[in-house]
Amino acid sequence: MSASGLDHLWAGWRHSYIAAVSTPGDTSLEPDETGSLFERILRLDDDAAFVVHRGDTCSVLLNAYPYCSGHMLVVPNRAVAQLEDLTVPERHELADLTTAAVIALRAAYRCEGVNVGTNLGEAAGAGVPTHLHTHVLPRWAGDTNFMTSVALTRVLPEPLDVSCTRLRAAWPTDYGRSDV
Repeated sequence: MSASGLDHLWAGWRHSYIAAVSTPGDTSLEPDETGSLFERILRLDDDAAFVVHRGDTCSVLLNAYPYCSGHMLVVPNRAVAQLEDLTVPERHELADLTTAAVIALRAAYRCEGVNVGTNLGEAAGAGVPTHLHTHVLPRWAGDTNFMTSVALTRVLPEPLDVSCTRLRAAWPTDYGRSDV
């Protein structure tokens, strides 16, 4: 077991994603001269960054360390830490894209429920406190299994590129577009 108490199964296919947005030895999620973690990710092409949808002011991408397959993040395209610091268009698009993400999850995964949450600040559990983001993830009755409960390890049934393809195909065409 690791010092943090939660082990992860090694997933070498994620290396190119992590290498593209970090520098060797960098373990900080703080912004640097090139921007916040999410701003750096959003500069990559959609396939490399696992972007499900890009909007005018906000985008949707897969969580690189998902709780479960299909775990998405809805992020403003610019680094902003607090909801009250969003512009009106950002606030509206964040809400619209969160709704679209829920619709896509239900269509792609036929989940029984959906968790939607935004952790504001480190004390609230925000992993990237300088760039707010809303988590949207599918849930099923009894979906916590012995691996997380006993071995403190998560096992994901599909790679990120498969999740991304499924969610893009299920994305509702009438959400997250400024011309609607």
